[in-house]
Amino acid sequence: MDPRIADKVARFPTGPGVYLFRDAGGTVLYAGKAADLRARVRSYLKPGGDGRYQLRFLEHDAADVEFIATATEQEALLLENTVIKKHQPRYNIKLKDDKAFLLLRLDRKEPWPWFRFVRRRRDDGALYFGPFASAKAARRTLRLLHKIVPLRDCVDAVFDNRTRPCIKHQIGRCPAPCVELITWREYDALLDQAVRILGGEIGPIVSGLTRRMGEAAEALEFERAQALKEQIAALQHVAERQAVVSRGGDEDAVGVHRRGDEVTIAFLQFRDGALEHCRRHTLKSELPLDLLLAEALQQFYLGDRYVPRAVLVPTLPEEPAMLREWLEHKRGARVELHVPQRGDRRQHLTMAQQNAALGDQVAVDMEARRRQAAERLARICLLDDAPQRLHCLDVSTMQGTNTVASRVCFVDGQPFKAQYRRFRISAEHAGDDFSAMQEAVRRSLSLCLERDDEELPDLLIVDGGKGQLAAAQRAVEELGLSGEVRLCGLAKSRLKGLGDARAESGERIFLPGRDDSMPLGVDQPETLLVAAIRDEAHRFAITYHRKQRSKITSELDSVPGVGPTRRKAMLRHFGSLTAMKQASREQLRAMPGLPQAVADAVFERLRAGAPEDAGEG
Repeated sequence: MDPRIADKVARFPTGPGVYLFRDAGGTVLYAGKAADLRARVRSYLKPGGDGRYQLRFLEHDAADVEFIATATEQEALLLENTVIKKHQPRYNIKLKDDKAFLLLRLDRKEPWPWFRFVRRRRDDGALYFGPFASAKAARRTLRLLHKIVPLRDCVDAVFDNRTRPCIKHQIGRCPAPCVELITWREYDALLDQAVRILGGEIGPIVSGLTRRMGEAAEALEFERAQALKEQIAALQHVAERQAVVSRGGDEDAVGVHRRGDEVTIAFLQFRDGALEHCRRHTLKSELPLDLLLAEALQQFYLGDRYVPRAVLVPTLPEEPAMLREWLEHKRGARVELHVPQRGDRRQHLTMAQQNAALGDQVAVDMEARRRQAAERLARICLLDDAPQRLHCLDVSTMQGTNTVASRVCFVDGQPFKAQYRRFRISAEHAGDDFSAMQEAVRRSLSLCLERDDEELPDLLIVDGGKGQLAAAQRAVEELGLSGEVRLCGLAKSRLKGLGDARAESGERIFLPGRDDSMPLGVDQPETLLVAAIRDEAHRFAITYHRKQRSKITSELDSVPGVGPTRRKAMLRHFGSLTAMKQASREQLRAMPGLPQAVADAVFERLRAGAPEDAGEG
């Protein structure tokens, strides 16, 4: 590490604050917090960093360090988050959150409470039920609950403005509190019944339904008996307890699995002793475990996320007292940071560790599948090596109007959006799919040759069959790249045959010099890879095509004297937007009912603009 840093650190304060390591160019490499700035940063100056192998990047890359002192440790922790968000240091971890499962929330403090769908449990005094594995399951549960216990389910804006009951009151799904057809005491009793059902107390209700089912069967009303049987089964499903249950309160368990610099963190959320949800995050980090946990916990509990009474960790994070104080401030009560050694809590932590390891294995399997897909694609396309960089081009048009093309790029099986490009096809080639593809391929490869930040693809895929592939070959030959760029065409699966003999043809690959296509296996790795890049190219092209059509329409609408009626008449007269753009001034003036001044304005407006190449916007 730069020796000037040691002299600087010797003059650091001994109070709380935030420190920032910078490289020679002034870029922030790493930011951290400390209760004692001088002691914390001085620990990094020992040979090999602070003795932990993962901090070697500071020894080689750091050229300067600075600090920001704070009055309290709490302020230091909050400031660290602000600094990390502002500077985005390369060696600080970044968690990408995923969506949580749906919960049902009921706030009994409201005037007329009702069940809402939410994705986060908050410490706000409301009742929460769930989670539900899917939105469909959650809505089915609420629909069934309202069959048994009628309650309001409309938003406040609708509720406050009703003057008569809605149809749900007529079919027995709502007691119509909006027009005071039920007293608050009666409504509160219904809420108590709904809460008991969602809490699992369904015995009396099931007994009543069972009795009614028996009576219906004795009366030979078998359809009604079957409906009651299904209602009982659904009611039991609503009240079904979760499989992973233990005695205890709310706690989160954090598991960490490391493979080189690849880290998977699993957060298991236990509520009332039941496993409610698991979140996994995969990232690259060389930080030691205590620093990694400190940053992960701080990011995970940012904002309004619920803080439980206990957080179980495999080892205590850096500055545990500071982190605990911050969590207790958010919770408004005591929070325990605990490394369990036995009992249910130890089992919860072990489960979190297992989930982190499984998450890492899934990521490894995905990488293996991507490698396998590239290797199998190489064999099919007669390539010497597995292609790492794939380009796919697609042309989008509507009766020869506003023809555009897209190029998407996948690197190692993943979208690389910095290399996405889109092209507005010239009017000369707009009406011919093959000519449009030839122009798109030529312009795409020209960009790779002209720009320092772009590379030629290992394999260029065109969306289409032999015609589109031949057009792409002509473009490659024009640029003198026949020996450098390998090509293939990808034709979509289509229905073939008649009647019962109709069947899917499957995805097919076309190669230069071969008349017959090669079918791709269903759900094979290479099929999924090429279909994914083809679908992405199609999406990107369609998006740009719609944008261009909207742009032309707005250009016509902006011409004085052209409204919706006149625009439609012009399109009917010329047949298409392309024909209108190619029309001469005299042809526009000759259109019946179009004033000369308006014809001149339309001519000038449609002739304005130029072709463009653009990236993902």
